[in-house]
Amino acid sequence: MTQPKTIGELRRAGYETRSVRDEMRHNLLRMLREKTPRWSGIVGYDATVLPNIENAILAKQDFILLGLRGQAKTRILRQLIQFLDETIPALDGAALNDDPFAPVSAEGRRIVAEKGDDAPICWIPREQRYREKLATPDVTIADLIGDIDPIKAAARGLSYADEGAIHYGIIPRTNRGIFAINELPDLQPRIQVGLLNILEERDFQIRGFPIRLPLDIMMVFAANPEDYTNRGNIITPLRDRIAAQILTHYPKTVDEGMLITAQEAWTDRGPSPKINIPSFLRETVERVAFEARASEFVNQSSGVSARLTIALLEQIVSNAERRAARLGLATETARVCDLLASAPAVSGKVELVYEGEREGVEVVANRLIGLGLKATFDQFFPDALRSKPTKKQAHGADAPPAGDGSVFKPVQDWFGAGNTIVIDDNQDSVSLQKMLVKIPGLERLTKEYLTKLRDDESAAAMEFVLEGLHQNSVLARTLLDGSLTYGDMVRSMLEGMEFKKPRKS
Repeated sequence: MTQPKTIGELRRAGYETRSVRDEMRHNLLRMLREKTPRWSGIVGYDATVLPNIENAILAKQDFILLGLRGQAKTRILRQLIQFLDETIPALDGAALNDDPFAPVSAEGRRIVAEKGDDAPICWIPREQRYREKLATPDVTIADLIGDIDPIKAAARGLSYADEGAIHYGIIPRTNRGIFAINELPDLQPRIQVGLLNILEERDFQIRGFPIRLPLDIMMVFAANPEDYTNRGNIITPLRDRIAAQILTHYPKTVDEGMLITAQEAWTDRGPSPKINIPSFLRETVERVAFEARASEFVNQSSGVSARLTIALLEQIVSNAERRAARLGLATETARVCDLLASAPAVSGKVELVYEGEREGVEVVANRLIGLGLKATFDQFFPDALRSKPTKKQAHGADAPPAGDGSVFKPVQDWFGAGNTIVIDDNQDSVSLQKMLVKIPGLERLTKEYLTKLRDDESAAAMEFVLEGLHQNSVLARTLLDGSLTYGDMVRSMLEGMEFKKPRKS
């Protein structure tokens, strides 16, 4: 069906104008009835954030998403366009997406007065009806709402009180659409005052002149609670006018976090070299973030973004990819050595408190990686320090195995006999596996407790066990120039004491 091209054709087609809030409400109700999927790439909010947003839309309310960094606030706001009609008609040549039947701008009213039913219309797609502004201290009221343009007024011989002298800002130009402001507290209080009329009376004024244009806009906001005290504040009258405050949050489970990281991280980089990431390593990446969100060294009011796990997983893949390229391998498996080499992805994503600054960002990053690895190891394997036999619990169970530390005894005895093993970052998985299978009981441990291993993940799994034993203070480990050396913990401690013993004169 051909879309009407003039006001007359639109009128004869029976088109009825709806406000943007009515439009969003109507489309959301239809999608709910038809069970249409509504949110793409949003994980972990199905029972919390998303129902609250949909309730605000059904109530035709403006709302603000309040949450720490990296909680998908901007992504959610940008998906609101799905609740708009695919296209809407607007007066062609008018600046404010004017409704053909009720124009609000001076240009729109002039076009209708001159051409009547022959006034041309255009059709605006939903993507062009969403505008977004990042609030920064240098944003002015002219940027958002508009200002008198003296050059335009002089060129046209207009009074400053004439609407034709106005240069409209981004908000009026979003008329009949959705306007989002990110990082709202960064907006200066005097600029926030300019939004009060738009939110309540649905109009705006410029420089005290009696110019009032009713706007049809859905206003949505995003903010970080930390900004309330560190960089700015939301003035009380503005908060009062924002009808709904919706709290976002980080993933509540490791599985949810893994889904988010898997969909966002760039890990599929082409046919060759192909990098496989074992599931236990993916879980370790996520647990690093969980440990950071509970760490006494990390500023919890700033939060730990999901970007940490995304960057960490991408760097792990890069380190494995670099090894595969150097060795001329078509496929390679990511390992613990790749995780340890990716500490820069963590150090740049956490904001430390005073105690953390004293430790040093690199030390804290490596400690968080170690804690994440230990937490994953403890989910799959028995407690390495316990001796009471208990029933083994394999990978995939709901709770970590209580375990029997004696299952690691063959490995401990081998290292206790003075043996050490050096794992090089440049070593391929095949040669690594040939070396690690010589450690008594190590291969059996991985097969017994990591039951979903692929054949090409065996070497990575055995390396994971050694690092897990180190994180549980069973084995000693030194890291030097990309090489990991594992040895007996007690022997290492005694050697250290011998080294520090003062010499007799």
